[in-house]
Amino acid sequence: MQTKLLKLLDQLLGAGAAACLPAAASRPLEVVRRILVIRPGGIGDAVLLAPALVALKKRFPEAELTLLAERRNGGAFRLCPQVDRLLLYDRPADLLEVLRGGFDVIIDTEQWHRLSAVVARLARAPLSIGYATNDRKRLFSHGVPYSQDDYEAFSFFNLLAPLGISAPESLSVPFLTIPGEAASRAEALLGGGHDPRLVTVFPGASIPERRWGAARFAELAQRLTLAGCRIAVVGGPGDRGEGETIVAGCGGLNLAGRTSLVDSAAVIAQSRLLISGDSGILHIAVGLGIPTVSLFGPGIEAKWGPRGLDHRIVNLHLACSPCTRFGTTPHCPDGARCLSEISVAEVIAAAQELLS
Repeated sequence: MQTKLLKLLDQLLGAGAAACLPAAASRPLEVVRRILVIRPGGIGDAVLLAPALVALKKRFPEAELTLLAERRNGGAFRLCPQVDRLLLYDRPADLLEVLRGGFDVIIDTEQWHRLSAVVARLARAPLSIGYATNDRKRLFSHGVPYSQDDYEAFSFFNLLAPLGISAPESLSVPFLTIPGEAASRAEALLGGGHDPRLVTVFPGASIPERRWGAARFAELAQRLTLAGCRIAVVGGPGDRGEGETIVAGCGGLNLAGRTSLVDSAAVIAQSRLLISGDSGILHIAVGLGIPTVSLFGPGIEAKWGPRGLDHRIVNLHLACSPCTRFGTTPHCPDGARCLSEISVAEVIAAAQELLS
């Protein structure tokens, strides 16, 4: 479903249903045979949920793990072999199947909106877990607090605490897996074997305030090419035009709009480095163990910034940023200076630290 439609449905139906439905109560849980995890939203949340899915499947290896996602983020779970079944909100038959119930445990990973909590309540599991960020908390047998200051991957582990699963001190990488056929397609697109010079660039973002701009990425690509790198641009159909601008002056490869999300991940997996804004593609590189340079401004670095020695974050830390809350970034009347004033030289310097 489109983001705007989901938010409208949440306002019209979710809030009312959350207030009217009977509160959830915990029931005895004798055995865990079927687990449902609900993950609406974008690609980034889906990717950073993966370490928790790994831990969940390790704790209950015999249980069937079903994911209820959306079309826009469902592809991310193709990189998670722990998922036994993938169902989609925007496929009526799938949603109806979930509402029939039969799950022993339901975990709603949505942070704020109520519609997914309503689905979890209507599916009627003995044990249900979700974030207690508003009146949605009454729809779960176990409400869990949520903080804007926690790294999002660790926030998801908080949902597993009622099941006796603790968050690790650090994430083990890689926590995503490239299917073999996708790896083969990526090799064909890139022209053969592994190229140690390959740097992947993702210029896209779901909102304008998170885009650094094609002209800056083009200058970046030219300077990296002169330094001996080979550039490949990844992205969706909407990034195709910017990709052409970026590769025009450097002889790189524009794959934007030519690959699925899984195939884009396979291209990134063969890269030496990914350069991206705050995006779901950024988190895919993190999950594959690929070094990254990321540009942050509106987004909360503490929550979404990659962790570890193989990652560099470029952030001007202006007084007005970050401004994003619960996935919503307001329109910026000041031209998103937090990103637009990041210089190409700053990004080049961060990239060279990792490339050297």
